[in-house]
Amino acid sequence: MARTLASGPDTDTRERILDAARELFVAHGVAQTTMRALGARLGMTAPAIYHHFADKDALVRELVLADMSRLAAAFARAARVADPVERLQSIGMAYVRFGIEHPEHYRFLFLTPDAKQGLEEEIQCRMNEAPEQDAYHLLQVTVAEAIENGRFGPLYHDVDRVSQICWATVHGIVSLHIVFSTQPWLTWRETSVTAERMLAAMTHGMQQGATG
Repeated sequence: MARTLASGPDTDTRERILDAARELFVAHGVAQTTMRALGARLGMTAPAIYHHFADKDALVRELVLADMSRLAAAFARAARVADPVERLQSIGMAYVRFGIEHPEHYRFLFLTPDAKQGLEEEIQCRMNEAPEQDAYHLLQVTVAEAIENGRFGPLYHDVDRVSQICWATVHGIVSLHIVFSTQPWLTWRETSVTAERMLAAMTHGMQQGATG
C-alpha cells in the first residue's frame, strides 16, 4: 500500500518533484532525464532535490510504486463485482477511466519503456506480498473464474492469452485517446462510451459457444 505522508511543506515539495519528474520521464525517457534538468524545470538546485530523494533511482522507484498503487486503487470497486464477466467489463472500464483521468501517470507506467528498468524484481516481490496491488493478477483471476464457470467459448480457455487480449483491448483505446483525442482532423467519439461498447462486444464474442 502506498505510504501516506502528513501534509506540509516537505510533502508538497516532494509531490511537486514527483509530478515534474513524471512529465520529464514521459517526454524524454528516464535515462535521458538528469536531476539537473529536473531542478531547472522546478527552479530548484539538484542538491535541493537530493534533500528529498537520495538519487534519481530512489525518485523513480517511489514514482513507479506510487503510480502502481494508484492504478490498483482504481480497481477496488470493480474487484467486488460478483459475476466474473461483469467484473471483467468493470475492470476494463476502471482501467480506461484511470487513463483518461490520469494521462501522465498512464504514459509513465505504460508508454515509457525504461520506467521500470531495474525494478522488476522488487515489483514482483511487492506483488507477491500484496496481490491486491497487482492489477494484472486481478485480471487473470477474473478470466480464470469465467473460464472455470464455463462462461467462455473453447477458443478462449487460455487464461494468459485471454487476459492479454483484454489488456490489449483497453490499452489500445486509452493510448489512442491520449494521442489522438484532441486532433482537429479526427472527430473523436467519447472514449468512455466507445470503451463500454467495445468491452460489451469483446465479452459477448468470447461467450459464443460457452457451456456455462
